[in-house]
Amino acid sequence: MTIADSHPEAETAIRGAGLRVTESRRAVYEALREHPHASAEDVFAQVVPTVPGTSLQSVYNALNDFVGAGLVRRIEPAGRAGLFELRVADNHHHIVCRSCGAIEDVDCVHGEAPCLQPSDAHGFALEVAEVTFWGVCPACSTDAVA
Repeated sequence: MTIADSHPEAETAIRGAGLRVTESRRAVYEALREHPHASAEDVFAQVVPTVPGTSLQSVYNALNDFVGAGLVRRIEPAGRAGLFELRVADNHHHIVCRSCGAIEDVDCVHGEAPCLQPSDAHGFALEVAEVTFWGVCPACSTDAVA
């Protein structure tokens, strides 16, 4: 099963989120199915060949609509552009390669949201914890040895 197989078809997902289905929204969703953790610019590069005339602004608009509808999650690892992913149904984290920027999902350390408890929540009702692990991916580790 591929990553794309784990998410519903674009039209079903977009309608299910209460949004109108358009050609550009469908293409943006499909780009995220194929390329999780993509920036808006990455999505734009995937969409333009299939929907000529699409602007970067229309990609941003679709992504923002998706985030607002809970269809897409925006993550912002330190020093990186905002990245978008379709995995929204759980409280997972990310691991980022300091060398090449590769990013992978990491399941929640304890499995339940928020999965981390601060020493003092200051009266906040906790909902989620975002953790970013940083390291060097296997490919970059191998390159450094070679």
